[in-house]
Amino acid sequence: MKAHPDSSSNRVEQRGPAAYEVWVRAPAEQGRANRAVLALLAREPGLAGRRLRLVKGLTSPSKIVSVL
Repeated sequence: MKAHPDSSSNRVEQRGPAAYEVWVRAPAEQGRANRAVLALLAREPGLAGRRLRLVKGLTSPSKIVSVL
């Protein structure tokens, strides 16, 4: 997954069966963008109602998210 903080809007694009690109308005400071990414992904139809956890990429635009 690729994250884009400080974007003009919040949106998610699915790039493959398990690959997403996420744009969030939240800044990349103090974990705000990471929380916004997880919240936005949790609203996706295939992921809604599931628990998501950031596994890798706390400070990187490339992230690995676990779906529980």
